[in-house]
Amino acid sequence: MPVESDGDPAARAAAGTHPVHNLWRLRPYLRPYAAEFVWLLVAGLAGTAAGIAVPLVVQRVVDGPVARHETAGLLQLGGLALLLGVVEAVLIFIRRWVQSSSAVGMEAALRADVYAHLQRLPTNFHDRWQSGQLLSRITSDLSVIRRFLSFGVFFLVLNLTTYVVVVVLLINLHPALGVLVAASAVPLLLISRRFGRHYHAASRRMQDQQGDVATLVEETAQGLRTMKAYGRGPELAARFAGAARRLHDTGVGKGRLLANTSALLDLVPNVTLGVVLAAGAAAAAQGALTIGELVAFVSLQLMLIWPVQSLGWIIANGQEAATAADRIQEVLDTPPEIVDSPGAVALPRDAVHGRLRFERVAFSYPGAPTGVLREIDLTIEPGETLALVGATGSGKSTLLSLVPRLHDVTTGRITLDGHDLRELRLASLRRLVGVAFEEPTLFSMSVRENLTLGRPDAGDDEIRAALALAQADFAYDLPWGLATRVGEQGLSLSGGQRQRLALARAVLGRPAVLVLDDPLSALDVHTEALVEAALRRVLRDSTALLVVHRPSTIALADRVALLEDGRITATGRHSELLATVPAYRALLAAEPTVGHPPPAGASGPSSSPSDGWGLVRS
Repeated sequence: MPVESDGDPAARAAAGTHPVHNLWRLRPYLRPYAAEFVWLLVAGLAGTAAGIAVPLVVQRVVDGPVARHETAGLLQLGGLALLLGVVEAVLIFIRRWVQSSSAVGMEAALRADVYAHLQRLPTNFHDRWQSGQLLSRITSDLSVIRRFLSFGVFFLVLNLTTYVVVVVLLINLHPALGVLVAASAVPLLLISRRFGRHYHAASRRMQDQQGDVATLVEETAQGLRTMKAYGRGPELAARFAGAARRLHDTGVGKGRLLANTSALLDLVPNVTLGVVLAAGAAAAAQGALTIGELVAFVSLQLMLIWPVQSLGWIIANGQEAATAADRIQEVLDTPPEIVDSPGAVALPRDAVHGRLRFERVAFSYPGAPTGVLREIDLTIEPGETLALVGATGSGKSTLLSLVPRLHDVTTGRITLDGHDLRELRLASLRRLVGVAFEEPTLFSMSVRENLTLGRPDAGDDEIRAALALAQADFAYDLPWGLATRVGEQGLSLSGGQRQRLALARAVLGRPAVLVLDDPLSALDVHTEALVEAALRRVLRDSTALLVVHRPSTIALADRVALLEDGRITATGRHSELLATVPAYRALLAAEPTVGHPPPAGASGPSSSPSDGWGLVRS
């Protein structure tokens, strides 16, 4: 994962950005809840006012009914104090209730936007970033931001207001002692500044380490079979333990920093309180301060202890939210590279003939020293099937990925019926192009939902026909048929089963252009022959571009293109190339290079319950 300068306070200072800059940028997510926030603030201030009024009532009680021994007045003021306490409790309840709903709504909106942005980002972004880092951003980081924007900001405003109002009342009660309490804000400010500077760096380090740990957990879960097969459990456990220990040490360091600061923030008001008690008692003894005023002064000052003590938590939560906002903005600030161009059009399926043309196409991955594809000129006529053959690393899969615009060409252009692919709306293009990859991806959903990803309105007869074509009728024999929920990434199925379901998904959408990246590699010879026979019927109605590794699959193609070092060096019929192109003959003869035997355990036409699917009902 790339390291961003935003996480480094020194780099941020050099760039001239404030630590809360990215947090401030999230304010649009607060706007829908601005009215609620105002009412929350009003309720909070009203509750605080009720709490502040209680010491003033106590002053009247002590200097009035208590001093004069008037029982009636004592009951009246006592009842008023009780009423104020009840009002404060009710206001706190209402505030917390409304606060929680608005906070969760704000978090949900931000999470939806981040997820939608991740879907718009190109595949090379996801290739560079660890999935655990993205997962931690969209889960734990957003929770941190939600806590601060809903609770931290509110209490920061409320506590600062409480502090200012109480200090003004203290100065009004006794100017000298009030100024002393006000002066205690200076060391509090210095302590807070130092704490915020150090805690920000620790927060960023810990959140990055949480992403690293999440990545390790995800990789271990996905590679569990490989880990067990090679007996590498102890090594991976040691690797995880090291990452977890670093996370633990960072967390302990953060806790120690917060504990030290909390102790200092607690010390300042308590020392001030001790001085006030001594000086106030002396003033009361000299008659400069009544007993009621002294009690009210001390009671009001005690109300400052919570705002001061909570200051450490608020700063800590704010710094964590600031670093979380940095991490979120690292994703949101990454611009989607493949988007609809201005004036992009949509092509209806019935209007597409399927003539696919590559015109001097070149492609390079970002940061790569050399290009993967160079000067590709290739035309596939409507209804024609072209097989793409080449050694490993020649660029076959990359070339196929350019058709649905998983990547965009670096130079040149690709056209469909004369329309540059970049002039078509992405949604329209991807409805016209059906894709099946060598390593198929199935989602943790039912078989039916996986099949109808590209065509949610497909009927039962169409699904049955697509499964029959892909020799995937085993889906009906699963514990709950098409309602069976496959495991994460379809790992509860064999490689051959996953490939056949992915092929059925590709043809179910009735695409104008079919792009198949060695979709039969995991099938046994018998099943492959059945699938190829069915594919011939489908390929008559679609323009198809196939990457093949097995010589037997080449028979599906009308023409063959030989790709060498990123260039098309020969095209023609299989028999022609075999007779006239030595490199083509050598490639087909080099079976370890071009073809590979079916993997152990590749499934045949059907599977039995004894295969151990580990499936659950959708």
